[in-house]
Amino acid sequence: MRLGAPVDGFTSPHEWIAAVKRGGYRAAYCPLDADSDSQTRAAYVHAAAQADIVIAEVGAWSNPISPDDTVRRTALAYCQQQLALADEVGARCCVNIAGARGAQWDGPYADNYSADTFALIVDTVREIIDAVRPTRTYYALETMPWIVPDSPESYLELLRAIDRPQFGVHLDPVNMITSPRLYVHNGAFLEHCFRLLGAHIKSCHAKDILLRPALTVHLDEVAPGAGNLDYGTYLRCLQQLDDVPLMLEHLPMEQYTGAAAHLRKLAHALELTL
Repeated sequence: MRLGAPVDGFTSPHEWIAAVKRGGYRAAYCPLDADSDSQTRAAYVHAAAQADIVIAEVGAWSNPISPDDTVRRTALAYCQQQLALADEVGARCCVNIAGARGAQWDGPYADNYSADTFALIVDTVREIIDAVRPTRTYYALETMPWIVPDSPESYLELLRAIDRPQFGVHLDPVNMITSPRLYVHNGAFLEHCFRLLGAHIKSCHAKDILLRPALTVHLDEVAPGAGNLDYGTYLRCLQQLDDVPLMLEHLPMEQYTGAAAHLRKLAHALELTL
């Protein structure tokens, strides 16, 4: 299990590694995009290997199931480029969401839940993987509240339907906690996620969730330690896997230090290594 977070203020591999080390992290988001040249990529990969830093994720954030054909084709090409980058740099995964069946790339639409959309997601992921044929990385879909995979069961269904060895799991449990019942019993839910998906998990996100006392239901994403996610269970489950990154996200840069300190303190109390 390796903790990571975004870092900034670097213009070279040496400065990047220094920033990651200052944060006390052993994993990092990919510092490059598909427009970088091969020499630059090689320099960053070498620096990461020398410093024992795992490149956890290459983002491919886009909407490859958009009903707009131009948007869809552009997103498909981008996902393929980013997956190729992830394979070249040896990232644990290239991650996107499945997309959405509307103008907003991550929006909640009724058609997101249709059987045709599920089939489209299957075909789309196959097309992305088959175009690149990665050998060192995996394409993965971040779990979401209103598009599959929105539960461990739907992720398992996708794994079976897509049927590609280089399709993996990206686990963001907060995105799947969509009811007060799941919120209250999220420790058991986390254990269920790892029972079903553990062998396929390539990278995870670290954030927290807070139920507000306002009708009808208000569940807010917050920093680790400011909500109710059972991080004791989360960390214990992660520790049983093979060196999986746990990546902080969605915070102002100045708040990552405190969030990381909270997780390290908890891990230390549980005699776990981040």
